[in-house]
Amino acid sequence: MPPIPSRVELHPLTLSHQDEFCTLVRASSELHRPWMQLPATGKEFQAWMHRFDDGTNRGYLIRVRETGAAAGTVNINSIIRGRYQGASLGYAAFAPSAGHGYMTEGLAATLHHAFTDLRLHRLEANIQPANKTSLAVVQRLGFRYEGISPDYLYIDGAWRDHERWAITAPKPWTPDPSLPEV
Repeated sequence: MPPIPSRVELHPLTLSHQDEFCTLVRASSELHRPWMQLPATGKEFQAWMHRFDDGTNRGYLIRVRETGAAAGTVNINSIIRGRYQGASLGYAAFAPSAGHGYMTEGLAATLHHAFTDLRLHRLEANIQPANKTSLAVVQRLGFRYEGISPDYLYIDGAWRDHERWAITAPKPWTPDPSLPEV
């Protein structure tokens, strides 16, 4: 796993980020389409934030340390404990900061947080095959290709195929013995 980056830091996403987040999503609409859809209005953002209420999803802003600017967002989704200890990642750069390597560094920080603080063992990233920028990010971070998932997610009005990429925690790693078996 890459070393912890120094140019960015993760900040838990909260309702207080609504205006900043929605403004950046609207400014990034061309960058995100057709790869993903993020909330662009206050009403959409507030509804979307409920996904984080039960703890099985975690949302973060990736901020540039030097300026405090939000360079992107990352979610650790569908956290499953027990024998699996895994989750999936969703992430998006914001256009004003795109192309500077902040997302790669932010995802490296996310991997460290997920494997160290959350004690997860496996993370997946599911990416549309034509999204070459996103595929390059996971390849740089050491994810391995695991196959194609046909009609995986409904995005931009259609069911989209996705490539499945995964990474596991560095060895040695053992599950937290206090976690229940499933």
